[in-house]
Amino acid sequence: MIDRNESCTAGQIPMSYFTCLAYLLREWTGVEHIEDYLSYAAYLLWLFFPLMVVFLLPGVVLLFIYVSVIFVHIYKRKKELKEAYSHDFWDGAKQMLATLWDGHARIWHGYELHGIENIPEGPGLVVFYHGATPVDYIYFMAKLLILRKRTCHVVADHFVFKLPGFKLLLDVLGVMHGPKEECVSALKKGHLVAISPGGVREALFSDETYVIMWGNRKGFAQVAIDAKVPIIPMFTQNVREGIRTLGGIRIFRSLYEHLRLPIVPMYGGFPVKLRTFIGDPIPYEPNVTAEELTAKAKAAVQSLIDKHQKIPGNVFRALMERFHTRQKED
Repeated sequence: MIDRNESCTAGQIPMSYFTCLAYLLREWTGVEHIEDYLSYAAYLLWLFFPLMVVFLLPGVVLLFIYVSVIFVHIYKRKKELKEAYSHDFWDGAKQMLATLWDGHARIWHGYELHGIENIPEGPGLVVFYHGATPVDYIYFMAKLLILRKRTCHVVADHFVFKLPGFKLLLDVLGVMHGPKEECVSALKKGHLVAISPGGVREALFSDETYVIMWGNRKGFAQVAIDAKVPIIPMFTQNVREGIRTLGGIRIFRSLYEHLRLPIVPMYGGFPVKLRTFIGDPIPYEPNVTAEELTAKAKAAVQSLIDKHQKIPGNVFRALMERFHTRQKED
């Protein structure tokens, strides 16, 4: 066996790597005709490789998030960096994270942000449509920090705060649980706050028709009324073509409604063109009710969808928009 093994590399008997591997496995396992099994396994790998890729690519976003988590933990340990940012220890970390995510946005999606002039100098409540993942919001947050030197707090679902290692990153980025009092307090301090009224349900179970799934939620409108701030609608074109979900399968919807956990499989990660559009602010009116303001906000987001998104969404078309734009830029 040793002589034959050596011949695989020494060239005594010409053998391909596949033949050599098959011989070694046959000698080790004692299974005859193992080449047939290996050939079948290689065929299955080739056949299902595209399917494997579309389910693995969304993990890139999760990988970037954990890279961000690791970075803030390392940054926290480097006390000497505090001297470089005397007014806010975390400014340097925020700038680095913004640069990282903005680079990913430009390289992978040719990301664009339109209507940033509609973001007020003071406080405001950003209301947005939720894609399968919040990656478009992360891109927006990075762009806002780079262009306007402003951060935007965001309300996240409770399960996010239970993810291991996330607490420090969430604190640095100003992610909140979302009690009304906390949101109103942040707005009264002059901050921007973002919320997606559709939340996880909209993220998982909306589809390429971009149906807004807010249900009867109007607490965000009451927050804007109590804080006396405008509502700024926001929507990202092709956000559901980048990553899609299998939320249309009934069993996943039932599991979510019972467990309240986002256990719906996702696929995609395609480098589609993403453009975030910020609409005209809805100004504060002292006599408006929460129901009326909710209707106005929903209509404003729907207007952005109708204006900037072709329905139903199409992955191939979104990909062509990405590369067509790159050609024009070149």
